[in-house]
Amino acid sequence: MNKSSFDKYKSSSTIAVFLLIICIIWLSANSFIFETVREKVVAFSISVILIAVCIFLVSKQVSSRAKQLHHLISDTLFQSTGVAVTYINLSGTIVEMNQTAYKMLGYDNADELIGSSVIDLAESGSVEDFKSAMSKLNSGEAVTATLTVMHRSSFPLSFEICFEPVTSKGKLVGAILVAHDLSDHKRNLERIKYMAYYDDLTGIPNRALFHIRLDEELIRANEEQSLLGVVYIDLDNFKLVNATFGREYADLALLSIAERLNRFTSSSDFVARMEGDEFAVILVGHQTIESIIEKVESLHKQLIEPYDLKGEQLHIEASMGVAINYDHEDDSYAMFKKADMALLKVKETEGEYRLIYSQEWIHSSYDRLNLQHEIHRAIKNKEFVLHYQPQYDLENGKMIGMEALIRWNHPTRGLLYPYYFIPIAEQSNLIVEIGEWVIREACMQNKEWLDAGYPIVPVSVNLSIRQFIKNEMAQQIKTILEETGLSAQYLDIEITESMSIDIVEINEKLTEISKLGVGISVDDFGTGYSSFHYLKSFPISRLKIDRSFVMDILKEKNNEEIVSAIIAMAHKLDLQVIAEGVETVEQLELLRSIQCDEIQGYLKSPPVPKEQFVSLFQTTSKK
Repeated sequence: MNKSSFDKYKSSSTIAVFLLIICIIWLSANSFIFETVREKVVAFSISVILIAVCIFLVSKQVSSRAKQLHHLISDTLFQSTGVAVTYINLSGTIVEMNQTAYKMLGYDNADELIGSSVIDLAESGSVEDFKSAMSKLNSGEAVTATLTVMHRSSFPLSFEICFEPVTSKGKLVGAILVAHDLSDHKRNLERIKYMAYYDDLTGIPNRALFHIRLDEELIRANEEQSLLGVVYIDLDNFKLVNATFGREYADLALLSIAERLNRFTSSSDFVARMEGDEFAVILVGHQTIESIIEKVESLHKQLIEPYDLKGEQLHIEASMGVAINYDHEDDSYAMFKKADMALLKVKETEGEYRLIYSQEWIHSSYDRLNLQHEIHRAIKNKEFVLHYQPQYDLENGKMIGMEALIRWNHPTRGLLYPYYFIPIAEQSNLIVEIGEWVIREACMQNKEWLDAGYPIVPVSVNLSIRQFIKNEMAQQIKTILEETGLSAQYLDIEITESMSIDIVEINEKLTEISKLGVGISVDDFGTGYSSFHYLKSFPISRLKIDRSFVMDILKEKNNEEIVSAIIAMAHKLDLQVIAEGVETVEQLELLRSIQCDEIQGYLKSPPVPKEQFVSLFQTTSKK
């Protein structure tokens, strides 16, 4: 309101008040001035009318003053540079907006936005929230919401927007939108978060975020029954770089190392700088220990390549400690402690650049005794279970067999894999009792499936060399087959190449088993001491090519040639060949091209409990 308007208002109000005072004085004095009743009544009526007129004039001026104040407030808000204000109609069309509002969105004047829908300015993820706010607004409800609006330059801005209804003569006509920019606040929060979880020098995650992510990945790996590797990396003698070239060169080297680690890991892996010259990597989504080792070796190869630092060639060596999630009870700190222990072992071991943590390192006499006790209890309480992995014919794709693989359903640690307990079981001879249980359970289950009308395929069981030494295996297998009612042709025994060292003894035992009608396969072929001369002597019918050859068959030409030679020689000896560890279609097609007979691996199915294996039977029967 300008000064002239205010003076005008002041002048008219003063006159109205003056007249009102005169009327009141006149009303009070008319009883003395007029004598007759009629005169007094007329004078009183005139006074009342005049008073009413004065009151009306004063109230009108007050109402005008209130309206002018409202306009003053409205003008002030729309002219404010500190508050973004926009007026929209009920359909959401922008009718007016102040300079702060359109400047905040990157526009030069309000005309560029007036007439457009406020919802058109919303970021795609906030469109529904805008519509919800408009719906509540149309019912007369004031709304406050945090919404994302697109800047003219196409980047998102976060606002807290108050939708205040506007009414005219009791009717809802639109809304005033008052917006508060939250982007700066969010940026400050992001900066605080960055400082808490990221390394200032390299920009990669730090120790705190590493442990958070590792806990998450451990949970996911346990759910997916996959393997996870933690690689703890220490740069050997890195202090010499600092001492020789100075801090600037040392920092450049650390930046280059962080960049290489990120470049040569997958998007699902995780790289962090722990402190100083120490880094850590989480390798996720692996199915075999061999694939983790291969990745570790690849990372080491990349790290020791020369670094060009401002024209200076720098060679850096690195030591790596590796921990794998064998124990499902391990949290991030337990896993990292194991990787740290493996790294210390590397430093103590001459000629090694990486070691995988072994449970035996902390198995004191008490630990071993305690684990043996737990295995005894597991046998008694029937805590062991079998998982089954199918085997397929490469020519027709049909299931031709399955392998029974033991797991320990530990009451507190969850499902444990064989590498956790089998070494202790073998050292304590508990493997003999466990091995007998595996054969019996596999035969019972296969008989149950055969009786239920599922496809007829043999089940394969691994035998330990201690079972051969301690037991009359042929008699034990015969007894189990008789007790379970399973025909011998539906059982296959897998032996490792190491058993073939004592040729005469092993050959006698295998011959006795073969006479029962049980199939015999050589497992992990290519990693032990066998020769084709021994294979010709043994009563075996199938070779299993070790997964280490299959894993690298596409990368190393030598592996392809070795596998091809094994298959050719095996076929000349009338032996079937099965490749284990097949994980990709490319591996499968290559094996098919070199005449491999059968495959087994995660490409078709991981080992699964008996309840899930039934569905694999049903899938096969439809082919």
